[in-house]
Parts: sequence; structure tokens; C-alpha cells
Amino acid sequence: MRDILIIGGGYAGFYTAWRLEKSLRKNEARVTIIDPRPYMTYQPFLPEVAAGSVEARHAAVSLRRHLRRTRLITGRVTSISNADQTVTVRPVHGEEYELRYQVLVVTAGAVTRKFPIPGLAQHAIGLKHVEEAVAIRDRLMTAFDQAASLPPCAERRKLLTVTFVGGGFSGVEGFGELLSLATAMLKYYPELTTDDLRFHLVEARGRILPEVGEKPGDWVVKSLEGRGARVHLNTQLISAEDGHVVLSDGDEFDSELIVWTAGNAPNPVVHNRTDFPVDARGMLVVRADLRVGRANEFVPDVWAAGDDAAVPDLASPGSGAYTVPNAQHAVRQGKRLAKNIVASIRGGRVRDYRHNSLGVVATLGLGRGIFQYKCIVIKGFPAWLMHRGYHVLAVPTWERKVRVLLVWLSASMYGRDLVSLMSVQRPREEFVTNGNGI
Repeated sequence: MRDILIIGGGYAGFYTAWRLEKSLRKNEARVTIIDPRPYMTYQPFLPEVAAGSVEARHAAVSLRRHLRRTRLITGRVTSISNADQTVTVRPVHGEEYELRYQVLVVTAGAVTRKFPIPGLAQHAIGLKHVEEAVAIRDRLMTAFDQAASLPPCAERRKLLTVTFVGGGFSGVEGFGELLSLATAMLKYYPELTTDDLRFHLVEARGRILPEVGEKPGDWVVKSLEGRGARVHLNTQLISAEDGHVVLSDGDEFDSELIVWTAGNAPNPVVHNRTDFPVDARGMLVVRADLRVGRANEFVPDVWAAGDDAAVPDLASPGSGAYTVPNAQHAVRQGKRLAKNIVASIRGGRVRDYRHNSLGVVATLGLGRGIFQYKCIVIKGFPAWLMHRGYHVLAVPTWERKVRVLLVWLSASMYGRDLVSLMSVQRPREEFVTNGNGI
């Protein structure tokens, strides 16, 4: 019986294990996943988690609940030695140890790309994990509560200023959803008006949403600005010290909430602590059949997919193109990878990964969206419905689909649940201080 080790329980890792469980015969192989989190994050839902349209737990798919025949290890892989067929595991508690494998799958996922900008590490928050999305939502709602008790002043202006850095899908969707939430909350805060809100989206390039065409991207900018937001193109964040934002276009302002969504970088373990081939970007060199290696040779029994893998895009008309690191590819790569592993174990035919894009769709807030497939562009409410329809079909397991649909149904009847639970981030404060006043 072969030992299959999967590093990372994100899209590609989860779907690889899920499909292996369905395909492997009894006693044919043992599957193990190593991941620091006990769940797979469905990242397309994070903007809606931040806006309160999706419950946080519904964007997290439990590994233990849905991978019944897979061994799960909560920890991080700190190095890989394929020469010895071992990985070094750092568990949450206890000493590091080595774990052997016969078949290795690297789906470690990307990390948030950061730059040495003053104040960034101290004041910004990412939008890559459920915990971050929940914190963003609670911080905005808490800021509303605090601002409503203040007269018009610099502190109130800071509390109601939100800054997103990064104009890719994650940034634009998170920005649009949070703007929609803030606008909806004004109904319950008569002390505040639309003029009190200041939303800034900062993008270093000359356009946002590079995955869509130039004209649809321009429409998104106009749509956001029509709702009162400010979009800074060809602009970089220079400093964020003490929450004071300084931009390269000369604009300066204080911002209570700074969200960093300026792209991803390969997991540093992949290019620093392994003996596998990597490219100039630090990504694993992967063949079209998802084996690690080059076209004329491969590393036996080592596979990779997802954000850390430079997978050739066979559906692209140009040569030398790689698949875009998004959920659409990671899910399908995981499924193909599982089929190829089973075929390899049984001496069957290993097939190349090929997927023609289904188009791109983004939410821009409640009732607003944009969709593009080749030359077809759909805007506004129909695109928003398409976004919700696609993702409720794409989120794994019927249990999660039903939960998300029920939340959306209740929200359509009663509105979003506008309650901040910021205190859960400091659960012992009341116990320790005994309230310190009424």
C-alpha cells in the first residue's frame, strides 16, 4: 500500500484528496494531508463574509467532515527532501519531526505578497483567510458605532475612511462589498451621512481587474466612483504609519481600516526548502500532466497544482502561457491530479490538464456585478445573479450549498445582520477587568 502525502488543504489539495477517496480501492493507498488549518477556505466567498452576506463558517469546508478516509495532520511543512522522500513537519504543539512518503502532492498555496512599506505590517490586514474577512467586517461596524458618538472631527473622519490596496479580483470584490455594507448601514445611523464615508481603492497599474477587458474595467471604476468611492490608478502606497496613508499621487489621509490585497507570492518553502526545480518566480516547474519536472523529464511520483505550480496552459492560443492562479483552475487541477495519480499507480495512462476558461465574474456589492466571457460582457444585477449562481454551484458539498442558500434567502427577507462582534478577538477582557465601569 502506497503512502500519498498532500501538502496543503486548499482547493487543489482538498479536491485531490476528495477525488482520491472516491477512486482508490481499499488498501490501495493511504492518503495524508498536512495543513495548519482544519478546513478549506472557499476564497470567492470572503468578500461576502466581510460584508455579512455569507456566514464565516459557511466559507470554510471542514476537512475532517468531508475527508473520512484521509489522515489529517494539523501543522506546517518546513522543508522537503525528495532525495530521502521525507518532509519535516512542525505541529502546532511539540517538536518537529520527519514524515516519509512514496507519492508527494505539493498544493501548498500562495501567501500574501507584501512590501517593506512603513506601517504596513502594523496597521494593514489581508483578505485571504476567513479570520481576516470577519475582522474586516467587525472593524468597519465597530468604527461606525464609535464614529456615531463623535461630533464631526478628524477622528470621526478617520474612523469612516477605508483603504484597499490592490485592484485585482480580491481587492475590487472586497472593496465593492464593503462599500455596499457601509452604505446600507447608514440607514441605522442617523448621525452619519454618505458624505462622512471615504472609500479609497489604490492600484499601482493603470487599470483594475486585468482579467477583464479594458472597457469593462473602466466601467467598474466609473461604477465605484458613482457610489462615492475614490479609485487611485497608477498609484502606490508609500506609507501607512499610525494609520496615516501616504500615496504616490500626493494624496494623504488618515484611515482606520487598511486592507492589503496587492497580489500573491509563492510559498517560500517551495522555492527555499525543497530540492525541486523552480522557475524565476519561485514556482514549481510543472508539466502539463501535473508532474513536477520539465517536458523531457519529470520527478517520479511528485505532483503539484494550484497557486505554487507553473502549469502550462494548453488552452491558451500562445505558447509559453501558464494557467492563471485562481479557484477555477485549482479545483479542476485537483480533480485531474487525482485521476493521474490513480492511473500512475495502476499503470494506466496519465493525461494532460486542459481547461478552457468559463469566463470571469465578480461581485461589486449587493445587486451589482460584472461578467465577461470572451466578447460577451454583462453588467449590474444580472451579472451579480450569475456570480451567486456560479459560486453556490462551485462551493464543495451539498451541505455548504444549502447553508449558503439559506443565509441568502433570510437576508433577502430581513436584510443583513448588522452586528459587530469585535470583542470576540479579546474574549478575556471583560473577565479580567470586570467591565471597569457601566
